[in-house]
Amino acid sequence: MLCAARLGALLAVLALWVGDQARAAAREDKFSALTSVARALAPERRLLALLRSYLLGEEARLRDLTRFYDKVLSLHEDSATPVANPLLAFTLIKRLQSDWRNVVHSLEASENIQALKDGYEKVEQELPAFEDLEGAARALMRLQDVYMLNVKGLAQGVFQRVTGSAVTDLYSPRQLFSLTADDCFQVGKAGNVSCALSLSREFLLYSPENKRMVRNVLKYERLLAENPHQAVAETVIQRPNVPHLQTRDTYEGLCQTLGSQPIHYQIPGLYCSYETNSSPYLLLQPVRKEVIHLEPYVALYHDFVSDPEAQKIRKLAEPWLQRSVVASGEKQLQVEYRISKSAWLKDTADPVLVTLDHRIAALTGLDVQHPYAEYLQVVNYGIGGHYEPHFDHATSPSSPLYRMKSGNRVATFMIYLSSVEAGGATAFIYANFSVPVVKNAALFWWNLHRSGEGDGDTLHAGCPVLVGDKWGMLLHLLHAFIQGCWSLLDSRVLSSFVLICRLCKDTMTASAEQVLFKDLVSEYMNGPFSVGV
Repeated sequence: MLCAARLGALLAVLALWVGDQARAAAREDKFSALTSVARALAPERRLLALLRSYLLGEEARLRDLTRFYDKVLSLHEDSATPVANPLLAFTLIKRLQSDWRNVVHSLEASENIQALKDGYEKVEQELPAFEDLEGAARALMRLQDVYMLNVKGLAQGVFQRVTGSAVTDLYSPRQLFSLTADDCFQVGKAGNVSCALSLSREFLLYSPENKRMVRNVLKYERLLAENPHQAVAETVIQRPNVPHLQTRDTYEGLCQTLGSQPIHYQIPGLYCSYETNSSPYLLLQPVRKEVIHLEPYVALYHDFVSDPEAQKIRKLAEPWLQRSVVASGEKQLQVEYRISKSAWLKDTADPVLVTLDHRIAALTGLDVQHPYAEYLQVVNYGIGGHYEPHFDHATSPSSPLYRMKSGNRVATFMIYLSSVEAGGATAFIYANFSVPVVKNAALFWWNLHRSGEGDGDTLHAGCPVLVGDKWGMLLHLLHAFIQGCWSLLDSRVLSSFVLICRLCKDTMTASAEQVLFKDLVSEYMNGPFSVGV
């Protein structure tokens, strides 16, 4: 009996937890991932069905009222209507005593609207919140700012950059969709409640009877009263640990164009080839490699995944997507300079991930298994989704990467899991070049010098997605034991280390491995090895 009671209590707690999780998922923002935005179409379709039912009900009610009106009006238009007729006298009294009362006090209209309200409340949890509206409006402002979009053209549904007399079409939609005056006002006041309050008060000076502006003033005053620090906080823009103002113009320029990408025939070190990395795994199906840049070394591997593989990975990640965060000391924060959602996948989630791990390991020659690499991170960008200039490797000793003793991020392997119509390029700021989104291709670069020091030239950014649904997958490869990049050392050191570890795997501890590897590296470093690049 006691066990049954405990089981019942446990099930009740579990049910509450599941309910809380469902509600939390429903409350999660929509604007930061386009797949979340797309899911908002389903509740709107249900609302359309509800509105259709309401309109049909109202149309039937109005038809009845119209028939009643026409009938009574026809009696009054006949001046010869004899009230002496007892039938007509009866119907006159009946109408005035009963029918008109039913018309005026009919519950049909309120029943129709109540059905609409009840249906709305059932889907309300699935609808975007006010924060989503603000986030979407800020996204439009971001796109206009970064891509220098003509404001008037954008409001009319045209994506054009106008510089002087030159007009550049960035995207030509199949069907133009214009913003209303109210839409434009919503975008203009986005993100700054204090400014929105000031604008609304000014609006009331010209239109004192505007009820909507009156409601807006009350709403903004309430928001500022609930959060008195918001007015100050709105003036503070969080940025990554880089000189933002110095890189802003370069960043925007690289998002608008491809920067100073050199032409392959001008630099012999830039080439295209079929890559096997001397791996039997790739012998029968080599990867098409394009060297994009030398310092930092950046390579693009075309058709690294197939369409079915990319679709499978997106499907695996979608249920687990959560707002992307950045590390800030001990905390993980959601910030305006990174708008996307991420999901972390282990290779045990599906055989396709195991195959992908093998392919990456064969191509790079690096160990992609945990703890030598992070788990696969799948990212879906939102409306105007972006990631402003940042480093993938840790630049501060307080970084969680150092506390976890897993080593720094030695390299990044990024796969484009979708294509986009415009925007979304990966821009390398100091190297002054950018790589557009190439569906199913993989971009690879080293984050560290051979000495283990971070390569400042790898400062990069994900440009805002102008049009399209951008999906990417990241694999950050780590180096352990020492703060130098052991995977870049001569293969003789690595071969010796691996051989000894295999022979002694049953007796060797992790600390012994560390000492052994340090000794091997120290011995080799006294030889011909050159530190740094």
